[in-house]
Amino acid sequence: MANMTVELVAVERRLWSGEATAMVAQTTEGEIGLMPGHEPMLGQLIEGGVVTITTSEGATVTAAVHGGFLSVDNRGVSILAETAELAQEIDIAQARREAEESDEQTRARGMSRLRVAGQTT
Repeated sequence: MANMTVELVAVERRLWSGEATAMVAQTTEGEIGLMPGHEPMLGQLIEGGVVTITTSEGATVTAAVHGGFLSVDNRGVSILAETAELAQEIDIAQARREAEESDEQTRARGMSRLRVAGQTT
């Protein structure tokens, strides 16, 4: 199966980089699935979104992503997030508190963090 290079980067650090067979992200235009050979494009990531990467080894990398951009070119996919957390890094208690906040942006972040961590609200 063909592979593509994927980089998941937040402002403060690189979260994941490697070869992947597929990737799904939530953009302002809707959810998009990408596979090797996808047409070049640029998308804006939503606040409180989820990115799922299927690695070339068959593992799944899942991250809560909050804003930023997604770029696809002939070299691969770059996900440039304002902030992002991998599933295993999420503090579930903190995410639950955020999901109960009245501020819409904070609530969206908490909800996406819980989805990525496999929790329900």
